[in-house]
Amino acid sequence: MHDDIPLTIGRARRVLDERILPEVHATAVPLDTAWHELPGEPIAPAEGLALTFEPYEVGTPWGAAWGTTWFRLSGTVPAEWAGQRIEALIDLGFDKNMPGFQCEGLVYLSDGTPVKSINPRNQWVLIAEQAVGGETVEFFVEAASNPVLLDYHPFLVTQEGDVRTSSPKHLYTSRRMDLAVFAAEVHELALDIDVLLELQEELPQGPRRMRILQALDDALDALDLQHIPETAPAARAALAEVLAAPAEASAHRISAVGHAHIDSAWLWPVRETIRKVARTTSSMTELIGQTDDFLYGMSSAQQYAWIKEHRPEVYAKVKDAVAAGRFLPLGGMWVESDTVMPTGESIVRQFSQGQRFFEREFGIRPKGVWLPDSFGYSPALPQLMRRAGFEWFFTQKISWNQVNKFPHHTFLWEGIDGSRVFSHFPSMDTYNSRLSGSEVAKASRQFRENRLATGSIAPVGWGDGGGGTTREMTGTAARLADLEGSARVTWEHPDAFFDRAKSELENPPVWVGELYLELHRATLTSQHQTKQGNRRSEHLLVEAELWCATAAAQTDFAYPYDELDALWQQVLLQQFHDILPGTSIAWVHREAVERYAEIADSLEALITSALSALAGPGDRTVVVNPAPSLQSGALAQSAILTTDVVATTAVTLTEADGGFVLTNDLVRVVVDGRGLVTSAVDLTTGRDAIAPGQVANLLQLHQDFPNMWDAWDVDRYYRNRVEDLVDVTGLRASVDADGTARVTVSRAFSESTVTQEITLAPGARTLEFAQVTDWHETEKFLKVAFPLDVRAEHTIAETQFGAQKRVTHTNTSWEAAKFETSMHRYVLVEEPGFGVALVNDSIHGFDVTRDSVDGHVTTTLRLSLLRAPRFPDPETDQGVQTHRYGIVIGTDIVGATAAGTAMNTAVRTVTGAHGFDSLVQASGDVVVSAVKLADDRSGDLVVRVYEPAGRRGTGGLAVDGPFDEPVEVTLLEETDPALPGVAAITDGVAAFPVDAFEVRTFRFPRRGAAH
Repeated sequence: MHDDIPLTIGRARRVLDERILPEVHATAVPLDTAWHELPGEPIAPAEGLALTFEPYEVGTPWGAAWGTTWFRLSGTVPAEWAGQRIEALIDLGFDKNMPGFQCEGLVYLSDGTPVKSINPRNQWVLIAEQAVGGETVEFFVEAASNPVLLDYHPFLVTQEGDVRTSSPKHLYTSRRMDLAVFAAEVHELALDIDVLLELQEELPQGPRRMRILQALDDALDALDLQHIPETAPAARAALAEVLAAPAEASAHRISAVGHAHIDSAWLWPVRETIRKVARTTSSMTELIGQTDDFLYGMSSAQQYAWIKEHRPEVYAKVKDAVAAGRFLPLGGMWVESDTVMPTGESIVRQFSQGQRFFEREFGIRPKGVWLPDSFGYSPALPQLMRRAGFEWFFTQKISWNQVNKFPHHTFLWEGIDGSRVFSHFPSMDTYNSRLSGSEVAKASRQFRENRLATGSIAPVGWGDGGGGTTREMTGTAARLADLEGSARVTWEHPDAFFDRAKSELENPPVWVGELYLELHRATLTSQHQTKQGNRRSEHLLVEAELWCATAAAQTDFAYPYDELDALWQQVLLQQFHDILPGTSIAWVHREAVERYAEIADSLEALITSALSALAGPGDRTVVVNPAPSLQSGALAQSAILTTDVVATTAVTLTEADGGFVLTNDLVRVVVDGRGLVTSAVDLTTGRDAIAPGQVANLLQLHQDFPNMWDAWDVDRYYRNRVEDLVDVTGLRASVDADGTARVTVSRAFSESTVTQEITLAPGARTLEFAQVTDWHETEKFLKVAFPLDVRAEHTIAETQFGAQKRVTHTNTSWEAAKFETSMHRYVLVEEPGFGVALVNDSIHGFDVTRDSVDGHVTTTLRLSLLRAPRFPDPETDQGVQTHRYGIVIGTDIVGATAAGTAMNTAVRTVTGAHGFDSLVQASGDVVVSAVKLADDRSGDLVVRVYEPAGRRGTGGLAVDGPFDEPVEVTLLEETDPALPGVAAITDGVAAFPVDAFEVRTFRFPRRGAAH
C-alpha cells in the first residue's frame, strides 16, 4: 500500500480543528450583557451582585491591569431547545495558551451560588441538563483582568507587576457571550479523534498504528462535514473497535489525580490568589459532580483557609466533596514552601499548622508531603517528614536539572541524620499534565523503575495560575483507562499509589543527601529584603515563644496562643516557593516587606510584655539573652542585671602601613588602607585564616544576565567578568565605650555606594561586617570573597537542625553543577586542627573555589549579597540594603553554630527589678531549638533540641517550672510508642542519647493539669 500517513494525519487534524470542534456549540444565540467596572480592589460577591449595571456590547475592550469587572448576562432559552443540554459560552478575550496567566472569571447565580470558573481552557457554563423552552436565564461573572506578564517573548521588563505602576488601559476584548446547545456526541467524537491522533504519533510503524490511521480515515469518510451532529454517531462507530482494544498486560499504570498547583503568589498578588483558589475549586467541585470517578487533589492549608474566610459559599462545596472522598487534601503543609532557606522550626510549623488545619476542618491528616515545584529540597527534610508522621514525599522539580538526569523515579531519600522517606518523581516530568499522548508515552518510556514497579503518578490539570482539570482531560482519561498502545490511566489517591509502589519495590534505590536543583540558583539571593524579613521573623517568633512560655510558667502571664498562631501563619505564607525565593512581581515583594515590618512590631510587643512580667516592675537595666548559649555574661535563655556583667578587656587598635591592626585576647586582624583584611590570626594556634598574598572582605561585582528566568537563574558564565571593588572614599577607626574596635570603610562604584563597619569585640573570635549598600545596579551580582588558608575537602553549610557537606572539587558534572549553593547561618571550612567559618544574618547563597599554588591548597568562600534582575520585578533590590556577616577565626562546627546563632539572636536590654533564670537548661551535646507551650493549649511545655555537629552524643534537659517528667513526642507534639523517650532522670535532669543531627522533641506535662 502507498504511504498515506501524513495525508491521514493532516486530514484528521484539520477536520477536528476547523469543523468538529466549532460544531460542539454551533447552535447559539447571544446573551444580553451588562457590566460594571470597579474603580479599585475587588469586592465581596454579595456586593458585586447588587451593583448597578450598564449595557455592554460584546467586542468592547474591558479591564485595566489588576481590575475587576462584573458582567450580568441574561437571556431566554429558545423553545426549540427544550430537552437539550444548554451551556453558556463566554470568551472574555482569552488566549488558549495562557490559562492561569491572563484574564479569568468566576460565575455566580443571582442568589449568590458559585457555579464554576471560566478561563482560556474552560469557557463553558452549564445552564441546564434538560432545558425548558422559554425559561429565562440570568447569571453574573466576576471577571479579573490580570495582565499577561510571561508572554510569548518571556522575561521582558514590565511595569505591569504592581497596581501602583501598571497601565490604566483596557487589556482585553470580549469575543463571545452566548447561550448554546451542547452537542454531546460531537464533543465525544472530538475526544475520540484527538486521543487516537496523539496515540498514533507515539507508536512505532506497525499494525496498531496503521489500524488507528485506517479507522480515522473510515470515521472521516462517515462524517458529513455539512451535517456533523447528525453523522457524528456513525463516525464514532467507525472508531469504536480501535478504542476498545485493551492495553497490553505489562502496560505502565498511571495514577492520575486532578491538580492545579495554584501558586500562592507569583505573577499575581496574594489577593488575586485568593480568587484564583475560589475559581479553581468551584470548577473542580462542579467537575466532580459531573463525573463518577474523577479525583481532585489540592495542597496548602492556607488556600483552604482563604476560601473559608473569603468565599464561604465555595468552601461549603469543597467540604462536601472532601467528605465524599473526591476532593483530596494533600501535602499536610500550610503552603508549598521553599524548603532550602526556612529554618528547621519553620518547616516543623509548616507541618504542624497544615496538619492541625486539615484535621480540624476535615478529620483528615495527609500521609505525604506534596511539593511539586519548590527549587530544590534540603537534606534535613527526610527526618522532619518522618518525625511529623508523613509516609511519603512527592515532587517533580528535579527533572528541570540543566545538566544531570536524576537516576530514579521511585526511591528512598536519605537525609543528614540517616532517616529515609519513600519518594516518587512522576516520570512524565510535569505537574500540569493534560494526559497528552506524548506525556503518557514519556511516563512509560522513561520510568526508571520499570524492571520492578508498574506505575507512576500524573498530576492532571492546568496549573501555576490555577484552572485545574477540564472535562476534556477526564474524557481523555476515560479513553486511556485500557487502550492498546497506551499506558493505563486511572484516577487514584496518591496514598494508594504509594502503598502499591512500596509493595512492588522491596529494596528501592537510595539517594543520599540534598535534592539539588541544577537551575534557579539565584533564588538564594534575589529580593534580599524579603529574605532578611523572613530570617528576622523566624528568630523573633522563636524568641517570643521562649519568653512567653517562660513568663507563663514563672508568673501569671497568659500565653498568647492566638497571636502566635496568626503570626506563624503569616510568616509561613511568605515562605511560599515564589515569595521567599524572590521570584514574584513587585507587588508581592512590596507587600511581603510590609508584612514583615508588621510581624516584627507585633512580636516585639509580645516579647516586651513577657519580659516585663519576668523582670518585674523597676528601673534597673536587665540584660536578656535569648540564645541557647552564653552571651554578654548572661547564661543561655536567661537575664541578668547589668551590674552583674563582668567587664572585659578592650580591643587594642593600632595604625600600621596606612591601615589598622585590631587585637583582642583571641585573634589579631589586619585591615589595610583599602579596608581589606590581609591577615586574621588565631592567637591560640598561630594560624592565619587568610590565604597568603590574598585579601578578604573583597567585594566583587559580576555582570549577571542569564539566558532566561532572570530573578531565578545565575548561569555559570557570570564568573567570566568580574570587577574587584577596592577603591575607598573614606577610612577611619575608633574604639567604642564597650571596648569594641571599629573600622569604617566607604566605597563608591558604578551607580552605587557601600559603607562597612568592621568590628572586633572583646573576647570575640568573630570579625563582624555591618554593610549598608545603596544599590542602583542593573543586571549585576555582588559578592564578597574570603580566600582562606584552609585545605578543605568539603564545605560544611548549616541547614535545618544540622549541616550538609559538599566537596570543594568539581571532579564530576554533579559537583560542577553546584557552582552556587545554600547555607543558613554559617558555612565552615576546616582541616585537621583548624577551621574558619563565615556567619551571616540574612544571606543564603555562597560559592567555593579550591586553589593550589605549588601544592599549597587554599579555599575561597564567597557570600552572595545582592542581584539586580529586571524580571519579574524591574526594581529588584534597588535602594538601601543592609547585611551583617562575619569571619570566625579558628573554630569548628560547634563554634560555628554558636557564632551563627549569636549573629541572629541578639542580646537585648529591658528595665525591671531583677534578672531571671532560664526555664529550660540543656546540657551535653544538644542545642535548644524551641521552648513553647503545646499547640493543644493544655499548658504543657514543649522543648525541641537537636544535635548540631553530626556525631553521636548525649543530651540532658532540666526545667525550672511547674511541670512533670517529660515524654518524647513527635513534631506534631503527640506521643508515639516508637520513640525512645528519656533514658534516665537524675536530680531533675532528663538524660537521653542523640544520634548525628537528630531532632528530639519532649513534652513536659503541666503539673496538676487534666490530660
